[in-house]
Amino acid sequence: MAKSPKPVRSETSETFRFLLKLALVVLIVRSFLFAPFSIPSESMLPRLFIGDYLFVTKWNYGYSRWSLPWGVPLIPGRIMGRIPTRGDVVVFRAPEVLDHDVIKRVIGLPGETIQMRAGQVILNGVAVPKQRIADFTLPLTGNFDAERCGATFQDVDAAGVPICRYPRFRETLPGGRSYEVLDQGQMADRDDTGAYTVPAGHVFVMGDNRDDSGDSRFPAPQGMGYVPLENVEGKAVVSFFSTNGNASWAPWTWFSAARWQRIGEGF
Repeated sequence: MAKSPKPVRSETSETFRFLLKLALVVLIVRSFLFAPFSIPSESMLPRLFIGDYLFVTKWNYGYSRWSLPWGVPLIPGRIMGRIPTRGDVVVFRAPEVLDHDVIKRVIGLPGETIQMRAGQVILNGVAVPKQRIADFTLPLTGNFDAERCGATFQDVDAAGVPICRYPRFRETLPGGRSYEVLDQGQMADRDDTGAYTVPAGHVFVMGDNRDDSGDSRFPAPQGMGYVPLENVEGKAVVSFFSTNGNASWAPWTWFSAARWQRIGEGF
């Protein structure tokens, strides 16, 4: 007996099936492997500029509901969980009152104590070395203008181009992890604090732009407070694009506004 011919699928049906499969692949990759993240603020200067775009790996610290788009509650608690390494730059979900993704550097692990004294991190009772290095300078552009810089730090470079100039330091954590931080001056509420003891199941995070970062030094909504490990979504690994905010509708400005030298920078 002859087999009946298979029904011919319409072009619309095939297109829909393809798009559905593509969306599923993108969902799996974004949830469990890699996700893009864009930098909206100056809190992680000098490492990250407003307008930087980077990839975050999702497998480093395990998975929770915040691994999924929009925090869909399909994963109970945290599975395959691991604690970040001190010094990692991580993306995490902010407290519910803020309800958005944030990027900061992990400074304190569960059970550790952190304190700020005269702008220096005191970790478990020991001062973290902080060495003065050359000033950090950044041209004033569309996404980092004079208002963001502040009048105190505005300057011009040798060519007369307006720039922002901040005092810069190198901080070195126990174990040798080293990175640059900015310190705009003595600010009592953030440079001299009481001692924080990180609760179990949490980490203490700080922005590298120490005087312009709402982080674990402050409770929400001013800052982040202690960050639950299940809110940590992934680890920043590499920048894939950067723009200074000067682009307009004209296509050629899309290229001139790109900061090509920042593409490919790792952590």
